[in-house]
Formats: sequence, C-alpha cells, structure tokens
Amino acid sequence: MLFVLFLSFILKADAQFNCIFFSEDGEKFWVVINGVKQNPDPQTNVKVSGLNATMYKSKIIFENNNLPDIDKSIGFTDPGEYTYNIKKNSKGEIVMRVMSVVPIVPNAPPAPNQYVVVYGSPVPQTTTVITTPTGVVQQTTTTTTTTGNPNDNVNMNVGMNLGGVGVGMNVNVNDGMGTSQSSSTTTYSQTTTTTGGYVDPGMTQTTVVYVPGYGGPIGCPMPMAPGDFESAKASISSKSFESTKLEIAKQIIGSNCVVADQVKQIMQLFDFEASKLEFAKFAYGHTYDKGNYFKVNDAFEFESSVSDLNNYIGGH
Repeated sequence: MLFVLFLSFILKADAQFNCIFFSEDGEKFWVVINGVKQNPDPQTNVKVSGLNATMYKSKIIFENNNLPDIDKSIGFTDPGEYTYNIKKNSKGEIVMRVMSVVPIVPNAPPAPNQYVVVYGSPVPQTTTVITTPTGVVQQTTTTTTTTGNPNDNVNMNVGMNLGGVGVGMNVNVNDGMGTSQSSSTTTYSQTTTTTGGYVDPGMTQTTVVYVPGYGGPIGCPMPMAPGDFESAKASISSKSFESTKLEIAKQIIGSNCVVADQVKQIMQLFDFEASKLEFAKFAYGHTYDKGNYFKVNDAFEFESSVSDLNNYIGGH
C-alpha cells in the first residue's frame, strides 16, 4: 500500500498541466500566477502551459477597472488541460469556474485569438516602435525567443518597399523547444508584422508608441498613418466651400482616429471661427491623446472659442 502511494506521488510530481482562462463576455484581463504576470497585455483568452505543481495561487485582473479582481487557488488532480470560464453568475458577480478537463495534445497550435505562454519562461522582451504623425523613424532590434512548436523549422528573408517605406527582416527559427533569433532594421511610418511557422506569442511583444512621452487618457485605438492623414488634408483643402470642407472633415474623422496635433492641422484649413469650433467639438471623441487636446486652442482666434470648447469637453 505504501509503495502504491509512493508511486502515485512520483507520477504526479512529473505530471504536466495546462490551464486556459477565457472570458465568456469578452472582457480583457491579465493572468497572475503565484505573483507573476503571465500576459504583458490584457487578453480575452490566455493559455498557460508547462505547469507542474498541483496547486497555484491565481489572480485575474481586468482591464476594466470597474470589475473586481478574482483571487482563486487553482488545483489539479490529474494531468490534463484545465479550462476556466470567467463570467457573471446569476447574482451578477464575476466568477471563475472550471469548465472542462481534457488530455493535453502535444504540439497543438493555439486557438484563434489565444495568447499562449510557457509558465516560468523568461519575461517577454519588448520592442518599442515610435511612430509620429509627421516623422519617419528608423530602428534596429534583435530579439531572442523560445519557439513553441517542437517540429517547426522556419527561415525567412523579407524585403518590401511600400510607397517609399522600406522594410527589411531576417528570421531564423530552430526546431525543437530551442531558440529563435530575429534581427530587423526598418524605416517606417506604419508597422507591418510578418509571422512564419509558430513562435510562442508569449515570448515576443511589440509596443507601438504613437505619441512619444504621452501617458494620459486614450480616446481611440490607433491614429491615422501619416500618409493617410496627408491625403485626408488634401481632400478637405480641395473643396471650395467652407460647409463642404466641414462636412468632408467630419466624414473622415468620424471613421478614423487622430492625435491632437492632427486635429489642429485640420482646424487651420477652415476660414471661419465657427467651423473651427464645430470641428474641434466633433473631433474630440475621435482623438487618441485626449490629454493633449489643449494644443488645438492655438488654432482659435478668439478666447471665447477656447472657453466654449472647454465647457463642451467638461460636459463629456
């Protein structure tokens, strides 16, 4: 009997567990296991593989600050892949419950829109790409990562020229759970990502900075690229009547995202103060760096327009 218990303990000690966390309502979140954040950016579906203990402390932190954190101990009785569903219960409370336990499928590719990370792997290296509304930046980055599929062997050489924007990239990925190294020198005004084979997405992250040094509130996801913005300005400027310019400007901004400096540039295309004020009010809801919106005040001729705009913003 003691031998059987000892053998069971040894087998369980060598067991592997995967844990999938997903939000039923699509709320984005971070997963923290034993005090270590697993995904650098909030996700709706996170798979943590390579767990080998039978008990962990987990925390779910939501991107939406109005949702409370979930603190829960997760335990595993048998080897397998455990899926936890994060949802509201009948009382409207956010809870996390085990939904299923299935055998682990070796080398299984990630599900669509699933973030995969190997527990205990190095902290993802972050490459910061700075894109300004008017400038073009050149940057060279070298990153070493761990591959996620033992059978992949990928070699890539990519060269592109997109309307004067040159992109060069070389990527080599070794087979097995080894390492891959990528080195790229890119001149760009927009960011293009190319993926070959399967590289564990938990090991490499790219952060795009649209307004260098800005840390205030964000009003929309991604500002217009410089080339697209210049085309939009040309389209507005080509109109003869002020009312038509305003209509086109609203139409363009209504389906795009801009930064405060771009709003100011469009305001300067109008001849009348009333048009500038109307557009500034409209564009506020489509501005990425809302904390910089004071910059548009320089486009006004009268202090009363500044006060009117501030009152409008205060009401929102």
